[in-house]
Amino acid sequence: MADAARLICASEAVVEGGAGVRFTVPRYGAEAPAFAVRFHGQVHAYLNRCGHVPVELDWQHGEFFDDSKLYLICATHGALYAPENGRCLGGRCNGKGLEKIPVFERDGNVYLTLTE
Repeated sequence: MADAARLICASEAVVEGGAGVRFTVPRYGAEAPAFAVRFHGQVHAYLNRCGHVPVELDWQHGEFFDDSKLYLICATHGALYAPENGRCLGGRCNGKGLEKIPVFERDGNVYLTLTE
């Protein structure tokens, strides 16, 4: 099996602690919502689905961080997640973290890794 990549956005679009970039990923024959954020200089991406119930996290389009810019927060339930690994830190996520999406940066762009 070979890996392929799909362009998500320019690296500069994913600002440290700022608004995330929404994109889609293939899941079960359809496209599912996902997002990328930058935290401590690294881009991290997740399926845009709370660990508690399958609702999107962002409280406004692309807004995933809480006020402190230290945690990702579910706008519906207030569940907190670690931006660097998606681990549940508290709230109604009940220990269920976010599903990590494989991404990488190269030549000023952020790419989604696709497995063929």
